[in-house]
Amino acid sequence: MKTAATSTEGATEARSASDPASATPMPARIPILYVILGVLLAISIIPMYFYSQQVEAINRNRLKTNEMLLQNTVTRSLADDLSQHERSLRMMLANLSSAIQVASGGDIGAKNIEAPELRALLENFVSSSDEIAYATLLNSEGKGISAGRIIPDAFLQRELQHAYDAARDGRAYSGQALQVDDGKSPRTIVLVSNPVSYDGRFLGMLGAVVDLQFLIRRLQEVTGGGLIPYVVDAQGRLVAAGTSQYVTGQEMTNLEIVRNFVDEGSKAQLAATKEFSVRRGKENIEMLGTYSPVTALDWAVVVQKPQLEAYRGVFEMQRTARLLALLAVFLSIGVSIFAARRITNPLQTLAQSGRALARGDFSQRVHVRSRTEIGELAETFNTMSSELEHFVEDLKRAAEENRALFLGSIQMLAGAVDEKDPYTRGHSDRVTRYSLMIGKEMKLDATFLETLQISAQLHDVGKIGIEDRILKKPGALTAEEFEVMKTHTTKGANILRPVTQLAEMLPGIELHHESLDGRGYPYGLKEDQIPLLARVIAVADTFDALTTNRPYQTAHTPEQALQIIQNLAGKRLDPQAVAALLAVYARGEIRIQRVGIRRPVAAETGQEATVPPAPALNAAEDLNLERTRV
Repeated sequence: MKTAATSTEGATEARSASDPASATPMPARIPILYVILGVLLAISIIPMYFYSQQVEAINRNRLKTNEMLLQNTVTRSLADDLSQHERSLRMMLANLSSAIQVASGGDIGAKNIEAPELRALLENFVSSSDEIAYATLLNSEGKGISAGRIIPDAFLQRELQHAYDAARDGRAYSGQALQVDDGKSPRTIVLVSNPVSYDGRFLGMLGAVVDLQFLIRRLQEVTGGGLIPYVVDAQGRLVAAGTSQYVTGQEMTNLEIVRNFVDEGSKAQLAATKEFSVRRGKENIEMLGTYSPVTALDWAVVVQKPQLEAYRGVFEMQRTARLLALLAVFLSIGVSIFAARRITNPLQTLAQSGRALARGDFSQRVHVRSRTEIGELAETFNTMSSELEHFVEDLKRAAEENRALFLGSIQMLAGAVDEKDPYTRGHSDRVTRYSLMIGKEMKLDATFLETLQISAQLHDVGKIGIEDRILKKPGALTAEEFEVMKTHTTKGANILRPVTQLAEMLPGIELHHESLDGRGYPYGLKEDQIPLLARVIAVADTFDALTTNRPYQTAHTPEQALQIIQNLAGKRLDPQAVAALLAVYARGEIRIQRVGIRRPVAAETGQEATVPPAPALNAAEDLNLERTRV
């Protein structure tokens, strides 16, 4: 139990304990300055914000539509150019095939394949266009002639084999884009072939290698303004690009727009525009791109542009709108602060005074000059402070009276117990005094010392329930009588247990006869199982029992008692509490006047009192200590 409050803080704690709602943390208050500021900002910024959002959305959509139309136009134009070139080349190959059939009489076998007429037709075909880099004519046996500015490498030879296989199946063939070196610079080429037949009979294959430099020039023409054009095949590999950052044959499916075209496959008939992102190092760049399929070649023309470039106009408008919004915010803040200070300054004064009041400074008064409701609130606050000041003073007086009454009641109860045995008169008071000295020496906190004081004062209250024939017996107790005497600890705890305010004191009352070695009672607890409260009281109780006259013993001198207690340290008594008692006695804070002392001390002979080495206890003394009725 805690004693009655002796200060305003104690009164506040008591009110908090009785009112659970008051102990609940209050939510953080919002300064009225912020409220006014928020209102002004809301009415000035929110409409502007929504207006700018609408304007931005409209312009963004328009600009996005225009950019999509531009990209669609560019890709569609390039795709049409590729389709036109492909159709023209196919027509040229068809005309050449017809001329070869006429010149050879429909026979390009092993005897006629190397005829001068056929070679001349092939050479004229290559020289007729700068875009034709190489041409070849193969018969049904895979033999043939060729003409051109390049020499087929292993990759081109493999493409020629694929084209020949397609021709045997009666199919035209458009190969994969390759990069070859013609001795001057790397060139991007692609193989296009047609089967040669007569009256439904397969004669051979006519193939042409097309230099895609014309396509690269067209892609470079549209490069600008952030546009990045390139062409990919059906597998997502790069055919040609207008910039050097991509190379022929490069896998492009890591780009979402290319992956969309590849996933569409033969279903990709119309242009499509997508927003996607490109990973460059650790940075993600948002892009806007469009692809247009080149159906005849299973290719697609792709252009892409960073969204930062595509939507530059929108971003500039956003920056302007945000700048205007910031200016409006600063203006609103200035107006808000000026207006709010007129209201908040008096309220801050009231709040500061209220906090001082909460800290217990009831002399605080508010000095606010205002003809508004705030002035009336200040006057009311001052009246309340004055009333509270008088009320708290009354509470302090009542608390002191309550505390004095409580401690007096405890002392009277302990005195009534001590009065049952004239030999133990004053025992509870002395144990309380020694216990507090030990506790202070051990630097225990004030709350513990308050509990210790009450517990020590009531530690023997259970002796009320012990018969006088046992309690006042002149001499050592029998084993049976001692068993009855030992019940005073639990009797005392049971007597006080219904009083909930004394719950913290019960361990000292019930367990002060427990021993560190487990030989104590009532439960035989050991070491740390025994609460500190009981261990401190046990040392003080033992010291007083050894230094007072009892029916069964003559009082020891303080030095002799300390010798015995020091010998029991760590065995039955707490070593720290024993050390504290010794320190207190050594400073002369404990003075005991006794008569009939059994053993003389050095002081009686005129020598300085000292504590000689602790003697060992014999069996009789040890048994006597166990049955000491303290």
